[in-house]
Amino acid sequence: MNALATAFRFFSLVLIVIALMLLGADVVTSLDRGGQITVRSIDQVWALIDAGSIGAFKDWAQAALPSPLPDAVYSILALPGWAVFGVIGVLLAFLFGRRHTEG
Repeated sequence: MNALATAFRFFSLVLIVIALMLLGADVVTSLDRGGQITVRSIDQVWALIDAGSIGAFKDWAQAALPSPLPDAVYSILALPGWAVFGVIGVLLAFLFGRRHTEG
């Protein structure tokens, strides 16, 4: 088996686990707030981990990227964290999944 494919399969598993953890955290927070739906964006999750670096990243994106790209970056940061990690993880799992061999 190819070592690179194995590494990508493991990485996809980690991304899926992170997505499930973020989804679980959103569900628990929603229940804690009396049923008010809570969905944390990537921006909010990043700010929970390191509030200063998200501001620095946004400043860098505004200064370094050409005109339409900072808005695209901000749009990606506004997506639900569990959805982004989950979709990327599932796509990698399908791309680098086990291959059935004849024999």
